[in-house]
Amino acid sequence: MRWHRGQLFHVSGSPPLSRAAEHLVHVPDGGLLVDDDGLITWSGAWRERPDAEAPVSDHPGAYLLPGFVDTHLHFPQVHCVDAYGGGNLLDWLDRVVFPSEARLADPRVARQAASDFCDRLIGAGTTTSMAFGSQFASAQEALVAEVQHRGLRVITGRTIMTVGPESASALVTDDATAVALCREEIERWLPSVNAASPLTGVALVPRFALSVEPSTLRALGELYSEYRAEGLYVTTHLNENRHEVQEVQRTFGVRHYLDVYDGLFHPGSQAGGPSLLGRHTILAHAVHAVDDELMRIVDAEASVAHCPVSQGFLGSGTLPWRRTQDAGVRVAMGSDIAAGDSWFMPRVLNACFKAHMNGPHEHVALDPAELLHLGTLAGAQALDLDDRIGNLDVGKQADFVVLDPTRSPALDAVLSTRAPREDPREDTQALLFALLMAADEGAVAETYVSGRRLLLAGSHD
Repeated sequence: MRWHRGQLFHVSGSPPLSRAAEHLVHVPDGGLLVDDDGLITWSGAWRERPDAEAPVSDHPGAYLLPGFVDTHLHFPQVHCVDAYGGGNLLDWLDRVVFPSEARLADPRVARQAASDFCDRLIGAGTTTSMAFGSQFASAQEALVAEVQHRGLRVITGRTIMTVGPESASALVTDDATAVALCREEIERWLPSVNAASPLTGVALVPRFALSVEPSTLRALGELYSEYRAEGLYVTTHLNENRHEVQEVQRTFGVRHYLDVYDGLFHPGSQAGGPSLLGRHTILAHAVHAVDDELMRIVDAEASVAHCPVSQGFLGSGTLPWRRTQDAGVRVAMGSDIAAGDSWFMPRVLNACFKAHMNGPHEHVALDPAELLHLGTLAGAQALDLDDRIGNLDVGKQADFVVLDPTRSPALDAVLSTRAPREDPREDTQALLFALLMAADEGAVAETYVSGRRLLLAGSHD
């Protein structure tokens, strides 16, 4: 057992985003008691702590937040962040991403990428992520071995492509090979099938509609139906770019982009196989989703990974916040590395706030508690892990990040010179907003998963 002392910020319980402010918890001098199984057994004010003999990790002046949850990023793009590709999604894939991902066929490159990927997550305080994996089995093995060694909570699966341009030729497989490799990942790493690591989840990952054929979608739908009750995930892209949406509708002859993933991938949106939509489906972007698609996402209990940084980078547009929220869609956050250029979730939340303050059809000021919810608990809810992670409640796994303002001069200046508000509730909101908006990766002092401090490559505890 171990005590951790610091300033606590989290959204307690499992409320929807709209009620985040009601559930915001702030303890200026707080403590967490973590047991030998990595569970939080007590959380609250330090002066009220129970009499429990345990060593104390004191974090003076630091903030203890739930570990950040990133519901959309790409492992094989770890080395092509900020790469110029012309500013258009399809051109960027052709000129930058596909050649970069092909490099992971080299086992040495793949091992380095896996190590760097884990370092960046740990350094950014991201404890749980859903990552598009590599097309190469050896690279996926390197990734899973590294995340399990480091102790990160990662859901991943090989990125599936059965059709693509010449630049993606090394990444394309036939249907039978794709399904066989996916099945092998499921049988090796899905916790309910093989309990080797409860921190590693498995997903089916068709890159996006234009990278697969109807036969691929049918085969993946059948595989998902076989394992969905075992906790298999699905993640892919949806309605990211207007040109992409038009190409999908033209290629498949469907009414809506989402139909392709809903088993309605024959011309006229006729049924062709089982749906890939479900409680464990994460759809990245959904910037240009129409109302019928939003209603279907809600009916299927699927979730949207909102990626404001990458949407700005590629000029994809702005998620219509009010329309998406009014429809009841569950939204979490994604960095979308490498179209996104920041691994640090508060930077993504910063971009989220600004994007919706300047939306083309609406102006929304997200509440500070909503921002914290989006970067932590919303991701846990989208991944159906909110019974285990997402906040600092008793009984949760001790996944948390220590933000120390003294490690970041800019953040320290903002917080130390901040004028307090007279109303305590307003002051708490103002403090949280300043913390989330001004923080940078340099403020990350320590990152914990299940009570275990995670280490960067080559470092020693």
